[in-house]
Amino acid sequence: MVKASPEATWSLDREIVLSRVFAAPRELVFAAWTKEEHLTQWFGPKGLTTKTHECDVRVGGRWRFDMIAPDGKVFGNRVVFLEITPPELLVFDHGSDTDDDAGRFRVTITFDEQRDTNGFGTTAGTVVTMRQLHPTKAQRDGAIGFGAVEIGYTTLDKLAEHLARMQ
Repeated sequence: MVKASPEATWSLDREIVLSRVFAAPRELVFAAWTKEEHLTQWFGPKGLTTKTHECDVRVGGRWRFDMIAPDGKVFGNRVVFLEITPPELLVFDHGSDTDDDAGRFRVTITFDEQRDTNGFGTTAGTVVTMRQLHPTKAQRDGAIGFGAVEIGYTTLDKLAEHLARMQ
C-alpha cells in the first residue's frame, strides 16, 4: 500500500490557483515565461517594472530580479527552477532574494492547448493554470490578504498584452 504524503493530501488549504486563457500558441506563451527578453517586459503587477539581475532558466537555475514600484521602492525576488518540460510545465520556488526566506512558495504552471469547438481540432489558444503552494495555511491566507489573487491576475493581464505585441 502506498501512503500519501501530508503535503499531497492536505495542500488545498495552502494553495492559490489562478487560470486564464490566452489567444496565443502554447509555444509562444511558454517562451514568454522562460526567455529573459520577454519576462522583463511583462512580469509583475501593473504599475511595477522588472529589472533582471540573473536569468538562468534550467533545472537548478535561478532568476533573480527586482520589481520596482513607481515610488522607487524595490522588491527583490528569487526564482529557482525545479522542473521544466517545454512547452507544457514549469515548476519553481519563488520568494525574496534571500537564502532564509520562510515565505518562499512553490509555483506550478501548466500550459494546455485549448482546442476549438468547430470540430476541426485546431488550437484556439493556451490555458495557463498557476498553482501557488505556500508552506502553511497562515502564509497562504496572508498572501491572499496582501492581494496575491488580484496581483496575480494583473500580472496575467500584462502577459496577455505582451503576447498580443509578440504576434
